[in-house]
Amino acid sequence: MLVLGATGKTGSRVLQKLTNLAVKVRSGSRSATPKFDWTDPSSWSEALDGVKRIYLSFQPDLAAPGADECIKSFVAMAADHGVEKIVLLSGRGEVEAERCEHIVIDSGLAWTIVRASWFNQNFSEGYLLDSILAGYVSLPASDVKEPFIDAEDIADVAVAAITQPGHENKIYEVTGPRLLSFKEAVAEISESCGRDIVYTQTPVADYTAQLNEYEVPQEYIALLSYLFSEILDGRNESVANGVEDALGRPARDFADFTKSVAASGVWDVPNHKVS
Repeated sequence: MLVLGATGKTGSRVLQKLTNLAVKVRSGSRSATPKFDWTDPSSWSEALDGVKRIYLSFQPDLAAPGADECIKSFVAMAADHGVEKIVLLSGRGEVEAERCEHIVIDSGLAWTIVRASWFNQNFSEGYLLDSILAGYVSLPASDVKEPFIDAEDIADVAVAAITQPGHENKIYEVTGPRLLSFKEAVAEISESCGRDIVYTQTPVADYTAQLNEYEVPQEYIALLSYLFSEILDGRNESVANGVEDALGRPARDFADFTKSVAASGVWDVPNHKVS
């Protein structure tokens, strides 16, 4: 089995869970041997040799320009190498991601689609961690609510789809069990941490200008601008049962996530307490 995005939030968890199950698995990343690089199609063939099943997480996102053509070329190569099934991590509410879904669905291979939106772990492992530690989160996100999903749940669904029967040709929309705005999510983190964390809504133009000041790569700036200005418009303001449908258990609540991360010390800042 090949896990693409093996160093990412979901891929690293899928890789670890498969390893724990004693499954023969190959890490798909630029640092792996053989290496896998989405921007270098010449690296794909060796990574695909002998592979029967794939967890496909695309970087930076299926909404990125040219992602559909890249997915089309990769899936065709995978089929030529004898791959039997692809489990695709897709973006909930993203038209561009749905185009990539159809490429996988129409490939002739067995497939499972896992549609997800904002990860809990963006606050603890991703680009928002520094803001949480600084005690000040500024985002172009209004009061629109999102059903934040835990990366552990995504990985559990993906592993089940890869290793167990009964998940073929199914689309799982995975969400957390309740809706939260970014402001509410930050407030719950603040409570779990026991210190003040301020949330401020900022215009998209000001946000992108700030990212430019920090020399964030343009492709990521464009992606984040798209996600905040278009995807965060209320289209995903509903919960779905994908986790329970796939696993027979409820999705992890955001409060459980904040409590466990706070207990781990990831959000600790010395001498900072709620006033």
